[in-house]
This record gives sequence, structure tokens and C-alpha cells, in this order.
Amino acid sequence: MSQEWWSKGIKFRCQDSCGRCCDEPGGIVYLSREDTSRIANHFELKPKTWLKRDAKRHLNGKYILKSNKDDGICIFLNSKKQCEIYNVRPQQCAAFPWWAENLRSEKSWIETKSSCPGIDAEDALLIEHGEIKFHVQKDIISSKGFRVW
Repeated sequence: MSQEWWSKGIKFRCQDSCGRCCDEPGGIVYLSREDTSRIANHFELKPKTWLKRDAKRHLNGKYILKSNKDDGICIFLNSKKQCEIYNVRPQQCAAFPWWAENLRSEKSWIETKSSCPGIDAEDALLIEHGEIKFHVQKDIISSKGFRVW
């Protein structure tokens, strides 16, 4: 991944009640062990109980969040396009739009920008290189996931 093009930072700010990053049918959110513990604790459940209730295994065996059966959208995105577990959401979710795949090239970033109104929005803030890199690392950790609790 070339850092050159985004090393001076990128303007971004999540837009209220947007939810576009979570509103993708068939989207896959890999879970880290840290995510599992944090979210299970939020629901006052044991991690294994929470995994059974709100996660499933991807074809590669890693745990991912379940999606709604009727529309394939994240089970925690409510009708107001808000995350119901925002304060404890998975690292992969918190890292968006700073995913390695989105930052791979300017072309990839332009594709991401076409579906994310927070990128270069009027009220956007300059996100510094260090913060972007932090989120990229969190995304990479999450993508590794886990197969056995």
C-alpha cells in the first residue's frame, strides 16, 4: 500500500444518520477477540453466548457479524441508519473509511468517496496521517479475525 498520496492527511467527517458504510447487503464485518469481549460485555453475555447469538462463521471459518436475513444488512443498523452498538462497535467498523483496501490507491479512494458522503464533506476535518495509519492497522487486525474462541 502506497502511503505517498495520503501522507498529508485526508478531509473526512461522518455524516449524521448516513449509515452508508453499514447499509451494504452482504457486507462482511470480521470480529477480533477484543471486539467479541467488548460487545459481549456490553450485552452482559459471555463471549461464546454472544458469538452464538450475533455472529456466524464466514466461509473461511472466521467469525463475522450476522446480517439481517431479509436484506443482508448489519443487524445493528437501525431504521434511522444509526449503529445500535456505536460505542462498542467492531474495530473494522470504527476504522471505516480507513481500510487498507480503500487506501491502496487514489483510484480505490475515489471509488470509496463515491459511496461515502463524509469524504471531503463541507464540515470535514483534516485527518492526519498518523490517525489514518492507526485505523488502517486496526482494520488489518480485524481482518485477521479468529476461528476459535
